Amino acid sequence: MADQVSSDAVLRLFADGSTVVLQGLHRLWPPLIEFADSLAADLGHPTQVNAYITPPSSRGFSPHYDVHDVFVLQVAGEKHWTIHAPVLDDPLRTQPWTDRAAAVAAAAEREPVIDAVLRAGDALYLPRGYLHSAVALGQTSAHLTIGVHSVTRWAAAESALDLVRVLAAEDRELRRSLPLGLDLADPASVRDDVATVVAALQEWLGRVDPDEVADRLRSRTWSQVRPEPVAPLAQATAAAALSPDTVLRLRRRLRCALRDAPATADGERVALLAGRRRLEFPASTRAALTGLLATGEAKVADLAGLDAADQLTLARRLVTESVALVADAAVQGADGYDGVPSTAPEPGPTGPDAPAPDAGGDDGERADALGTGS
Repeated sequence: MADQVSSDAVLRLFADGSTVVLQGLHRLWPPLIEFADSLAADLGHPTQVNAYITPPSSRGFSPHYDVHDVFVLQVAGEKHWTIHAPVLDDPLRTQPWTDRAAAVAAAAEREPVIDAVLRAGDALYLPRGYLHSAVALGQTSAHLTIGVHSVTRWAAAESALDLVRVLAAEDRELRRSLPLGLDLADPASVRDDVATVVAALQEWLGRVDPDEVADRLRSRTWSQVRPEPVAPLAQATAAAALSPDTVLRLRRRLRCALRDAPATADGERVALLAGRRRLEFPASTRAALTGLLATGEAKVADLAGLDAADQLTLARRLVTESVALVADAAVQGADGYDGVPSTAPEPGPTGPDAPAPDAGGDDGERADALGTGS
């Protein structure tokens, strides 16, 4: 297979002083999956985990800064860290250190703000923007980096501008064509039209609802958290065979919240925010959904406020929408059970054209930002 790691090449490169980087452990190893998710839930910001194994007396990376906060957890060996003040405070994802390589190199020659050796069990916090580099000492060094991808005011600004773009498309004046025969090489030929556009966008920006911007920001942030994988055949089979005694469990790492929704001709509604999706239900399901979100698990017969038929209807939709799972559901096949263990990593494409780890999937955001190193 073209995407398999060559073990002999790893050995040769490691012996020559290269660092082994294990990307995306927050999606691969169950203990770190749970740790990263719990930390993200506590902080309210997405997290990632990478590991770095550096041979003795070798430098992992040249001085650089990250565009996210980092906690360094030294696991084995010793590493000498040198930290310098930022050349750019609070850099965004679109402002990587390579854009300021000369300034970074110059700053790394100055007096460091921290010059320390981390030993197994030690931790170091690096706010985004702080320059850092590290050298392994007398033995192989291994550390984890816990990346915290802060939700920023700039992300809120982007959400507001995205909303303006949607709203302003309804403005007929902004949809008008520019004059025939215009010369775009001459700014004066479109100056009046551009001024009209800027004024209109300023007006539309003033109409933006902060709550709607906040909801867009929530959706973008939650979409960066990948829920546990689902076994489609097993869950579809289980959904078709639901009974009052079936136990439903909320899908792990799926961020959920219940909100009011606009009423329809059929009556009052509630909205379940599940990751980047919004699902609407009759208001009669509010008590059942509230209870399930609070406890994380419930029998179909215990879904509050509904009769037996409506309990089954709600349960079936929650399973088919991959909001809740039927515990231990599996499909018996010729080779045993066809299902995905609850601790299995998310499967992904393979081959030479497959995306890099954390690049895409159902994350919504530029997920490569969740795979950067320290």
